[in-house]
Amino acid sequence: MKRHLILGLICCLCFSSLSAQMKWNAVYQAYIDQYKDLAIAEMLKYNIPASITLAQGLLESNAGRSDLSVKGNNHFGIKCHDWLGATTYHDDDARNECFRAYRDVYESFEDHSKFLAKQPRYSKLFHLKRTDYKGWAHGLKSCGYATSPTYAKKLIDIIELYKLHNYDKASHYDKFMVDRSAVADNGTGHVSHQIHAYNKNYYIKVKRGDTFKSLGKELGISYKKLAKYNERDKNDQLQVGEIIYLKKKQAKADKVYKHRRHRVKPGESMYTIAQYYGIRTSSLYRMNRLSKYYTIRVGDELRVR
Repeated sequence: MKRHLILGLICCLCFSSLSAQMKWNAVYQAYIDQYKDLAIAEMLKYNIPASITLAQGLLESNAGRSDLSVKGNNHFGIKCHDWLGATTYHDDDARNECFRAYRDVYESFEDHSKFLAKQPRYSKLFHLKRTDYKGWAHGLKSCGYATSPTYAKKLIDIIELYKLHNYDKASHYDKFMVDRSAVADNGTGHVSHQIHAYNKNYYIKVKRGDTFKSLGKELGISYKKLAKYNERDKNDQLQVGEIIYLKKKQAKADKVYKHRRHRVKPGESMYTIAQYYGIRTSSLYRMNRLSKYYTIRVGDELRVR
């Protein structure tokens, strides 16, 4: 009896320790912001909870930083079984195992959905409610998706820490991250610029030769609107590396900057600072009670939220 009690206490302590180690991570949150719309789109198409897709992507790819995801855009650790596409090799349960490789992350998410939907061993999961993320997590483990005995718990911990279950109730998604027809590059189905998510907006980084007109054509957005969103003239020359937002910018910076101030560095202007935080320049002046004629100086500290 005592032995069972001691073992029980040890197990509880182990699980408590594991939970205590699970802390909010900015890199994980950035991954969620980047791919939540894609996960929702897949959910509406295949009925797989968006929370499960995101949690698996985070866990399997280490938020897009694993060798497998960097080299082969494989965010779900899916191996080459019955696969005729591109491949990459990686040490897993055995050395130099074959894994599926994709042209982009979108293909990885789509193939993950098809993999679950078409494999008979996962069929029972699709009888669960879309909001039953715990049932899905335990089901994936029992169906053999992963060998780790704590796989289900890890997924659930991630979902609950980042409140991913809220996405399981979604009924729409943002076209900028998902709708290929809106961002097709000359009909190929791909864009030449990677789209990033930030401060309830999306942005790309300028490459050599880009203009508002060429970007507008590629992204399926009016180039005049694109210039307006970025507080620029439609004929302005763009600099390599600068940020261009795809929607109207916010009035305030992300909430993580609530108690922080920006210290002005050499070469910065109110406009470049506003672009960095994804906010409107007029809002930056207003938050700091500055006249639009004020010239900032190196060392000035500015509120951004």
